[in-house]
Amino acid sequence: MQLPKKKTPKALKFNATFTYAPAPESKSHVKLQEQYGLFINGKFEKPNSGKYFETINPATEEKLAMVADANAKDVDKAVKAARTAYDKVWSKMPGKERAKYIFRISRMLQEKARELSVLETMDGGKPIRESRDIDIPLAANHFFYYAGWADKLDYAFPNQQPKSLGVAGQIIPWNFPLLMAAWKIAPALATGNTIVLKPAETTPLTALKLAEIIQESGLPEGVVNIITGAGATGAALVQHPGIDKIAFTGSTDVGKLIQRATAGTNKRLTLELGGKAANIIFEDAPLDQAVEGIINGIFFNQGHVCCAGSRLFVQESVYQKVIRKLKDRIETLIVGDPLDKNTDIGAINSKQQLDTIKKYISIGIKEGGEIHESSCAIPKKGFYCRPTLFTNVSQSHRIAREEIFGPVLAIQTFRTDDEVIEKANNTAYGLSAGVWTDKGSKIFNMTSKLRAGVIWANTFNKFDPTSPFGGYKESGFGREGGVQGLSAYLKSF
Repeated sequence: MQLPKKKTPKALKFNATFTYAPAPESKSHVKLQEQYGLFINGKFEKPNSGKYFETINPATEEKLAMVADANAKDVDKAVKAARTAYDKVWSKMPGKERAKYIFRISRMLQEKARELSVLETMDGGKPIRESRDIDIPLAANHFFYYAGWADKLDYAFPNQQPKSLGVAGQIIPWNFPLLMAAWKIAPALATGNTIVLKPAETTPLTALKLAEIIQESGLPEGVVNIITGAGATGAALVQHPGIDKIAFTGSTDVGKLIQRATAGTNKRLTLELGGKAANIIFEDAPLDQAVEGIINGIFFNQGHVCCAGSRLFVQESVYQKVIRKLKDRIETLIVGDPLDKNTDIGAINSKQQLDTIKKYISIGIKEGGEIHESSCAIPKKGFYCRPTLFTNVSQSHRIAREEIFGPVLAIQTFRTDDEVIEKANNTAYGLSAGVWTDKGSKIFNMTSKLRAGVIWANTFNKFDPTSPFGGYKESGFGREGGVQGLSAYLKSF
């Protein structure tokens, strides 16, 4: 007798498509002025030219405020105020007294963290989760950290008799506005220097809010001056004869101009410039963890980090698996309102930057790269870009060589350690890199041969005030963060 065949149960099916309910962060607590002046000698004042420019919300294209446009006369006034404060007050103040002011600023940053994080997102377009959980806490932590060093410089630099330089001119970019300001201001204050800071013209608001905090903290007038404007303002600051030190974070092209402008002068210079970081996945790596690290390294911050892992190298034996996981993962990313706590990828900082990203995507396609974009919808208003992968990429492709500063990942394969080291180092940049492997010996081998200033192992884009950050080659020179960040603002005898 033949028994009937048992039917194999059908696989259970479920609808995996769902959406989150909107979870927008409130803007009601953000106090914005309609018009901002220049912060010089402890007070806000009108620009000499009487000119102002708009700063907009890149997610909505709405005007946020009008901001003063400083000219050479304003720069001169700010530098003179900083020099007077240096000569009469700040350089003569004991380190333990300087520390009290720096510590007070850090506490006030913490107290106003919610307002600052929302303002950072409104002005810059980055997701509120990043502003709230990374940018603002790290900015406060840098002031905390350097407050602790202000009265210990002789211990940090024994037998060197460290002395402050004088007036520091500092120029910061738009990708981490408040954090970059903290990176530069905190060590300069701790070492006894006074400051003239110029934020990026597209993201000046948290720097101006920091000026209000500095004013409220009671910091002596003229110790920190914050002036706003575009390239001409920065050029006037770099070229001013009253500046003893220039600290610049931005593009490599502008960094080269600054090098030429300061050549032959006595100005000290540190540069933190562009990058084209290599992220390397070996076949023995924890692949799910590595894929999440790739997403964090290039997409969660819209690729708007000079150390973004925009070049991915995957060992051939796991290439197909990694690509599948990456494609599946970017389909889950939410692109949209940066103030929504569900959003993974916010707005591109400006239309100009979005146009640059689109140009590179077109170049990648023309050069034969295979493109895969997320199928997500993007808002019609504002500046947005879907997360994008390029496969079939070679070393000669421009998208694998040039900094894009957007959510675009160029992927290549490798077979051996030597091959990937050669490919990773085949770049004009040398800011950062990442290695994903289960073997500690392989990590040490790679980190000793990769030519990058910062190398992460089984993680990516992790920062700490105690750890120095900086690059080699066309990624600049000098270090920010840690004890090394103090030396950039000191002279030894």
